[in-house]
Amino acid sequence: MSEELDLELRPDQWEALKALRAPAANPSRMSRFAVESLITLGFVAVRGESLALTPAGRKALIRGSSQLLQDIAA
Repeated sequence: MSEELDLELRPDQWEALKALRAPAANPSRMSRFAVESLITLGFVAVRGESLALTPAGRKALIRGSSQLLQDIAA
């Protein structure tokens, strides 16, 4: 992921990333399409029967926090 790349994730992808911050995240409550796309992007990894944020996913979530705040304020 390029440092200059602005993250253009859909709202369902942001919600899935935020939900995966919790260790006991429930993948059945997340959009399957969003989770699969985050896996393809390298932001989420399958670990056994659970999902986990990758280092790139954590970085995307942190870098995208300002974008999320702007969306909330709008």
